[in-house]
Amino acid sequence: MQQTNLYFFIVAFIGIYLVYKVIIRLQLSKAKHPSLRGHSKWSRRIAANIPYFTYQDSVYFCSDGATKDIADTRRAGLQQLQQNIRAKCSKTIAHYEPLEESVSDVRFTSHYRIPFPYRRQLTKEFTLGSIACETKGSQVKDLDGNWRYDLSGSYGVNVFGYDFYKACMDVGSEKAKAIGPVLGAYHPLITENVELIKKVSGLDEVSFHMSGTEAVMQAVRLARYHTGRTHLVRLCGAYHGWWDGVQPGIGNNRKTHDVYTLSDLSEQTLHILNTRRDIACVLINPLQAFHPNADSASDVSLVASDRQTHFDKNAYTRWLEKIREVCTKRNIVLIFDEVFTGFRLSHRGAQGFFGIQADMVTYGKTLGGGFPVGAVAGTHRLMKRFKDNKPIDVSFARGTFNSHPYVIAAMNEFLTRVQQPQIQEIYATAEQVWNNRVAQFNQALLNAKLPIQITNMHSILSVMYTQPSRYNWMLQFYLRDAGLELSWTGTGRFIMNLSYTDQEFQQVIKRFVAGATQMQADGWWWSSAALTNNAIKKQFLNDILRAKFPAMGRFLASPLIDQNLNTSEPSGAFNEMSSAPSISSNSDKVG
Repeated sequence: MQQTNLYFFIVAFIGIYLVYKVIIRLQLSKAKHPSLRGHSKWSRRIAANIPYFTYQDSVYFCSDGATKDIADTRRAGLQQLQQNIRAKCSKTIAHYEPLEESVSDVRFTSHYRIPFPYRRQLTKEFTLGSIACETKGSQVKDLDGNWRYDLSGSYGVNVFGYDFYKACMDVGSEKAKAIGPVLGAYHPLITENVELIKKVSGLDEVSFHMSGTEAVMQAVRLARYHTGRTHLVRLCGAYHGWWDGVQPGIGNNRKTHDVYTLSDLSEQTLHILNTRRDIACVLINPLQAFHPNADSASDVSLVASDRQTHFDKNAYTRWLEKIREVCTKRNIVLIFDEVFTGFRLSHRGAQGFFGIQADMVTYGKTLGGGFPVGAVAGTHRLMKRFKDNKPIDVSFARGTFNSHPYVIAAMNEFLTRVQQPQIQEIYATAEQVWNNRVAQFNQALLNAKLPIQITNMHSILSVMYTQPSRYNWMLQFYLRDAGLELSWTGTGRFIMNLSYTDQEFQQVIKRFVAGATQMQADGWWWSSAALTNNAIKKQFLNDILRAKFPAMGRFLASPLIDQNLNTSEPSGAFNEMSSAPSISSNSDKVG
């Protein structure tokens, strides 16, 4: 009898434990965003099974169901644009082209500027990037002497205009030239730098690194070291560098089991933070306030016109306050990843912009005054890399070029300059200035009757498309031809420096409107009642399935393409495509 009772007790205990584990797992699942971005492992699995296919010439210009006249107009427009670029940029193209076979970054960015089915038809004039040889203020010049207004912001480095950073680099180099590339020993200016960073961050200690990715790696390592916990929480869509420990989805081939990707602006996420015991830290990229739960916009994923941003400063401030509260309560380290937003949103970065004090902050980009840098600031407790009672249990992190004298000297010049009254005045008015400029921008687009709207978070802008289209990704090339410099990600993000004058920004608007007007005249924004965002995405999904499972072709409708081909045979559209085994095959060579 006792053995029977013991048996039932053990079974009941196991059953209760399993039910508990299921409930915990369900709670975690509910805290994830329902999109693939919120399910990193599934997004990676699906990405690995999406086949390459390309639209052949007869479909390329009318994959949205456009008429033959419109397709011909588009073809002529693309040819004219190609001729314009070739005539204006021949030296730049010739200098850049050999790099594609020798520099892996170039080969990647050449391939990933637009949605992949349209890739093969674009010649080198469109797929190759920039060679810049000179800058002034808010402009860059290529090898052919073309000056363009810079909308790339040098990926976030350029907060105050290129002349500002050239001065920081020149002064810094002069201060450091006597010591040269001495490593190990510190340049005396490090003392002043540390005090200034402590003041900006509101924290106790600083460590220096060579990139923002390295700074994030160190912050996460220290958080785990001091909490004794295993997992970090990142918010859906947030970018924290290319390190696989914070990038568990597409782009990372290592299986990552110690990262929770949870929904932004979600009470379920707060519940997970409040109840789990394995969370060491929460990583916040403040730029997610611009597009919560979404990746940073890029033209490579611009399949339809459903790109969105949802910046609400008050709502996101309240959200960060709740995270701060629960992290304090649960002894979770709150890390602000200010590699991009530091010294842009305010003198104290996002901490000052949103009024939230983090436990650790990472910096990069602009802090080096034009030179590469990463930095971590934190409390004394969290920055300590050893334990007094366990002398062998350390958290090790070093770098050969950490605290390079030239970087430290340029950083000192940067930190000194940003305290000056004229820079502080820029900070005080920047948010309202850029809101006003975006309003002027949108009025100009409305006056020109263009299907575009500009949204912004402070001085970071994005392009929204207001009518369904499969060809929005073409705009980046028209803007370049009109004299605007974009990053390789295209129209998803314009990073504007704070030194732009009103006159310069009016030139940006003028050139943008001119480029977009020409794109409209070339027929790329043709529309019809059948052309909806849902129809576009359905067409794209069916085309993927056709390429993956050719036998299914006859069962998959292609309403947009079939409309153009004037055929009722659903498989007809796929006859206009060719599949390739992988995106790296020879048949996929650009240009």
